[in-house]
Parts: sequence; structure tokens; C-alpha cells
Amino acid sequence: MALDTWLIYLLAAVGLSLSPGPNGLLALTHGVLHGRRRALYTIFGGALGFVAVIALSMFGIGALLKTSLAWLTVMKWVGGAYLVWLGVQVWRAPPVGVELAAGATPRAGWSLFRQGALSALTNPKGLLFFAAFLPQFVDPARSLFVQFVVMAGTFAAIEIATEVVIASMAHRIRPWLRRVGRRFNQACGGVFVAIGAALPLRG
Repeated sequence: MALDTWLIYLLAAVGLSLSPGPNGLLALTHGVLHGRRRALYTIFGGALGFVAVIALSMFGIGALLKTSLAWLTVMKWVGGAYLVWLGVQVWRAPPVGVELAAGATPRAGWSLFRQGALSALTNPKGLLFFAAFLPQFVDPARSLFVQFVVMAGTFAAIEIATEVVIASMAHRIRPWLRRVGRRFNQACGGVFVAIGAALPLRG
């Protein structure tokens, strides 16, 4: 990939990472509920999910989704349903700053990792963005695999850095969030539910 092309892609990737989205909100929520260190599982899971989405887009599945209304509709409904489910789980989570009930066990790292990955994989906004945007940067004369490594690695690095900052900020404001309690969880959960309900209805 030419340097000027990569710089344009870099700017676009930064813009996408900074825009509000399910994975950033999930990193914020898990940063508060579980602390920055355990939120890293969520963050790395999300980064892996985005790498998989970029792979699907670059190797042809994205083109199929763009041309097939049926596949596009299925992806929207699956992603929306998962985000609604995720919102319900966040809504029902123990209040921030309150100890878990007796007998309850903390979330396992694998569970957080899986949740981050699924949030990225089932987000139609990200899939459609990459399916529409990445072809503009692909050079047919160069190795597609090498270009995939560069693009996926660039976006994953930016996404991880952005969400680590988000999770770190969440951890630092934990004392304030402790006073807010369950209302914070309900607000975040409500946002997930709203996003999940709105995605399938978009044209």
C-alpha cells in the first residue's frame, strides 16, 4: 500500500474509532464494572472481531451483502437482536461500586472477550462501512493478503488504543459512578437496546 493511501486510510480509521458505537460503549461499561485490566479482554475481543469483519469485507463477503437485500436484512436483524440482548444484560448488571451478591462469581476473561468480539461481529454499521470503504484502498496489482494485514493491523491498533483510553477514564470516574449506581447501568443498557432496535429499521 502506498504511503499516501495508507495515511488517508489512517485518518478514516481514527474517525470511525472515535465515533460513538457499541464497542466503545461496551469498553466504557466494562471498564466501570470490572476495571481497566479486565476490560482489556473486552477490548481485544472487539479488535479481533473487527479484524474478522475487515477480512470478510476484503475477501468478498462484503460485496455479497451489498448486492443481496436478503443477506443485508438478516445481518441487520441478527445484529440488532444481539445488541438488544446485550443491553438487557447491562441493564440487569449489579450497580457500579456495589459488591457482587454472595455466591456470585466475577465475569470470566473469556466471557468478556467473547462479548467484545460478538459486539463487533454483529454490528452491521461496521460491516457495511468496511464493505463500502475498503475497496477504495485495495490495489489489485499488490498482494491482497499483505494489504489486509496492513489495513486490519492499522484499524485494530487504533481501536485498541481508543478503547483503552475509554476504559481508563471509566475506571477513574468510578467513585462518581458509585453514587449513580444502577442508573448508569440502565442508561448504558438503554442505549444498547435503542441501537439494537433501530438498526433493523434503517433503510
